[in-house]
Amino acid sequence: MSTPFLSIRDLRVHFGTEDGVVKAVDGLSFDLEKGRTLGIVGESGSGKSVTNLAVLGLHDPRNTKLDGEILLDGKELITASEREMEQLRGNKMSMIFQDALASLSPYHTIGAQIGETYRKHTGASKRVARARAIEMLRRVGIPQPDMRVDDYPHQFSGGMRQRAMIAMALVCDPELLIADEPTTALDVTVQAQIMDLLKDLQQEFGTAIIFITHDLGVIADIADDVLVMYGGRCVEKGTKQEVLRTPEHPYTLGLLGSMPSLDGPVDVPLSPIPGAPPSLLNPPSGCRFHPRCTFAEKVPGDLCSTEQPALKLTDGRGSACHLTPEQKRELFADYATARTN
Repeated sequence: MSTPFLSIRDLRVHFGTEDGVVKAVDGLSFDLEKGRTLGIVGESGSGKSVTNLAVLGLHDPRNTKLDGEILLDGKELITASEREMEQLRGNKMSMIFQDALASLSPYHTIGAQIGETYRKHTGASKRVARARAIEMLRRVGIPQPDMRVDDYPHQFSGGMRQRAMIAMALVCDPELLIADEPTTALDVTVQAQIMDLLKDLQQEFGTAIIFITHDLGVIADIADDVLVMYGGRCVEKGTKQEVLRTPEHPYTLGLLGSMPSLDGPVDVPLSPIPGAPPSLLNPPSGCRFHPRCTFAEKVPGDLCSTEQPALKLTDGRGSACHLTPEQKRELFADYATARTN
């Protein structure tokens, strides 16, 4: 079996605050191969973005404690120096942030910002870097790139700024691309264009992509594999088809139930998940989802509230839930029937 390009084992990211320790990520493991897209989905505060900031080494070491293992192409990142991480960021791994306008400098042209990234990692001249910036803007679909390269971010539309961010992220041909909800602020037409662009560029470069989102519709479009996070932990993993068609965790089922169905009756009401996400300062004991779980009462005794369920995987597929496979088939089938009848 080949070694995964990115391998994370028992990752824990804890922040020290005046109120106590925030367990933002609390024992997360997954692998990612080159050329595949992993969709990480969950509500705000589930640990999605914190996980990937840890991969990039963009946490504050003064109040952040990292434990576990992050291996990128065999190199351990948690113990890497800041100098080593600077060499990796933008070169071997890169990130597209959610808000392109906030991420781009308003005082420098688009071309200068893309070119600076290229120069930092390759030592290229300004002339060569400018030519590379024009090439990347053309590749991401910016019209008249030789002219727009000298524009400032405020002269680009939202969709064009996002394309420019993608051009900057890919200018050094990184092998790992992390996209943190890059289409959230865009209309659906531009969103679809950005998704198609990422898929085309992945096919061209063979990049491994982590796509962070709260939108399962986006996951259905772009991901190969899905990791569902809740309260800083992984509650379900599998291929896109497995997770979206046959969910194994009540939280995943709840996420699907809160989305409109395109192939079911139009008058079926949405079923929002009751309650609120847990406090990561003082998370619930046992299964962190049990205070909001519709099915917790089906488990004998107080198991859901007292014992943390293990993430049981078979060939990369599984969930962390105390319900038996037989209970899931019966209860989840009834839920799906109620949604479609």
